[in-house]
Amino acid sequence: MKHILLIATGGTIASAEDGNGLSPALTGEELALSVPEIEGVCELKIVQPMNIDSTNMRPADWLRIARVIRENYHAHDGFVVLHGTDTMAYTAAALSYLIQDSPKPIVLTGSQQPMGNPFTDAKINLYQSLVYATSDRSRDVSIVFGGYAIAGTRARKQRTMSFNAFNSINYPVLAYLRQDKIIRSGSVATPTGPTAGDRATTAMAGAMDGDAAVPRFYAELNSRVCALKLTPGLAPDILRLLKPDYDAVILETFGMGGVPERGADGASYQEAIFDWVDSGRTVVMTTQVPEEGLDLGVYEVGRTYAEHPGILKGGDMTTEALVAKTMWALGQTRDADELRRLFYRPINHDRVDEW
Repeated sequence: MKHILLIATGGTIASAEDGNGLSPALTGEELALSVPEIEGVCELKIVQPMNIDSTNMRPADWLRIARVIRENYHAHDGFVVLHGTDTMAYTAAALSYLIQDSPKPIVLTGSQQPMGNPFTDAKINLYQSLVYATSDRSRDVSIVFGGYAIAGTRARKQRTMSFNAFNSINYPVLAYLRQDKIIRSGSVATPTGPTAGDRATTAMAGAMDGDAAVPRFYAELNSRVCALKLTPGLAPDILRLLKPDYDAVILETFGMGGVPERGADGASYQEAIFDWVDSGRTVVMTTQVPEEGLDLGVYEVGRTYAEHPGILKGGDMTTEALVAKTMWALGQTRDADELRRLFYRPINHDRVDEW
């Protein structure tokens, strides 16, 4: 029987009503006891690094979760992280970059209703996450929720109340779960293998950890990254106001990559964006349209930005993944060429295009 580490962090699944609204109250042990069926699935160890509403989840907490996994990696066959749904997609993406090419599964799950609710989805999500985590074919970071397994870089919360809360954006679901059966998607591509330099890094990490078959672990993030959604008339000067606090901005453009010529105040967007990147900061262009991705080369309103140094193209990645990947890449380097290489390297199915 496989050994799984259950990492409880709070969220709706652990919440109870205290008169001021739902807030995390149950421990990981209490949650596991609520699903006695898991005794026949695996040997379970439980840790609780935090017990918070996922609205309060921060990049420092992503690092704490990754550290727990690294410290327990050799003693367990897989990991299940209990997490609130509101920022689960961000955490799943962040863990995909902090723990790369893991041969052991790292599964995030939670629920739309608390474990104590008589109509909760918590029990089946926890049970199926453990089933998925014990499968020999499961690997890397994923979300198991509502009967689907979704790559950790491709999930987005699309519904606030329904049990099928998450969609897989611009990529097939990894698998469907029907009770304790896993039906894997035949259309999912094999992850891109590591480069020679990456293999050297992996070997070094394996040597340090006493096992060559370990993922690449990272322990640095640059949290000075924000997402900015363009709206009609938004003043380009907002980029100047962001300069003291941020090193990178994920710019959610219109359509396939449209940026207005000017804001309502008449100021030039091109001047503001070029000034941002020419000051040594990074812009990641993406689209606020959920599906099918960005192509700056189609329209005149986007082509201006297609090849300017310091501007990266998000392709068909989610904003959640772009935020996490930019934080990770900037945490490793400030060199423009190396940043570009890290950003465009496919990781855990995050991008399948060529840019």
